[in-house]
Amino acid sequence: MASLSISETADIDTSSEDYARRFAGPAGEWLLQVQSAAVLQLAGAGEDRAVLDVGGGHAQLAPPLIEAGFRVMVAGSSQSCAERLRAALAGGRCDFIACSLLRLPFDDRSYDTVVSVRYLSHCPVWQDCIKELCRVAARRVIVDYPRRGGFNSFYKMLFGFKKKLEGNTRDYLTFSDSEIEGAFEAAGFQAERQIGQFVLPMVFHRILKRPAVSAMLERMLGGLGLAARFGTPVIASWVRKTE
Repeated sequence: MASLSISETADIDTSSEDYARRFAGPAGEWLLQVQSAAVLQLAGAGEDRAVLDVGGGHAQLAPPLIEAGFRVMVAGSSQSCAERLRAALAGGRCDFIACSLLRLPFDDRSYDTVVSVRYLSHCPVWQDCIKELCRVAARRVIVDYPRRGGFNSFYKMLFGFKKKLEGNTRDYLTFSDSEIEGAFEAAGFQAERQIGQFVLPMVFHRILKRPAVSAMLERMLGGLGLAARFGTPVIASWVRKTE
């Protein structure tokens, strides 16, 4: 497991224009489409339901959630995390609050669904993060996390190469499915469904720059059952246990 010097304000980096440039171009847009499709599949129909997007200043999920009919509140650790959300905020179905992401200023079970993408792997106290996400969720929590195994088995060996290619890559945590499951179980939630997004490394798809070919390769590998076992990052939904 990587050693991190990153605090709970890791979302400031993912909310930046510099970070957004990692997803520029057709390949980056395809990567985000796969991500948003997975989240929407797990979230279900909007039906004017309230969603809390924790660390969502990257604006990767707020627009598709709004389009699907959800009312979205984005929590960021700094007011600067609202910059890329200006268009969504102007539309009237999205709000933003600057606060501690580990001590959210909401009552228990305030939101039907709580989502957090691109944050957990940069939070050294990730168990506390999961506990807080579960506290404010009335029904469901959806998170993503880099799965240990597959190409992530070579994470330490390849990190320098990846950083040279991408420039702004950060150190991050990887997890086993059982580690994440244990944290959610401790918070009173049970597994609902999980989706392994990519069998091949995301950096491979960025270098390839051919999303149609990437999609074909991922469908082929998924058809062999590799996405379910090795696909990463995982997007998973957890539901509150019946009391």
